[in-house]
Amino acid sequence: MPASDSADFDAFYIATVRRVVLYLYAACGDRSEAQDIAQEAFARAWQHWSKVAGYDDPEAWVRAVAWRLMANRWRSLRRWLTARARLGPPDQVVDSPSPDRVAVADALRQLPKSQRQVIALYYLLDMPVRDIAASVGAAEGTVKARLSRARAALARLLNEDDQEVSDVTSR
Repeated sequence: MPASDSADFDAFYIATVRRVVLYLYAACGDRSEAQDIAQEAFARAWQHWSKVAGYDDPEAWVRAVAWRLMANRWRSLRRWLTARARLGPPDQVVDSPSPDRVAVADALRQLPKSQRQVIALYYLLDMPVRDIAASVGAAEGTVKARLSRARAALARLLNEDDQEVSDVTSR
């Protein structure tokens, strides 16, 4: 696509995206959904820009595409809800998370991001240290150090939680 077409589309996008999002927001009532749909509609306009640019009102074309995308999402949601209603309530009732799970999740949130990342990759995805190192862009020794520090911190944090629980229950 020629650079002039790209510049034309950029100018069109900048001039119209706010109106299209506002239009969709008014129609669907969800800002995030409106933004997602608008982006999809503009992506389609970009794909067909050589044709759409020649229309009298390219924004109207984008709005029409966005409206169809929104309608399709609502139809999909309605079909899903109908299917769920036919199936009835799920057999399994999901219980609240156990106190242990809550304590572990809370302790993990207190770790630095780099330690939380290697713990998740190692224990939740069963990745070996070598693969974790490649994935996070760090040396294997660095991954091992992060795992060691994270384990120590978790042990300390979880032990403190256990101590607090035993203090409360012994009162």
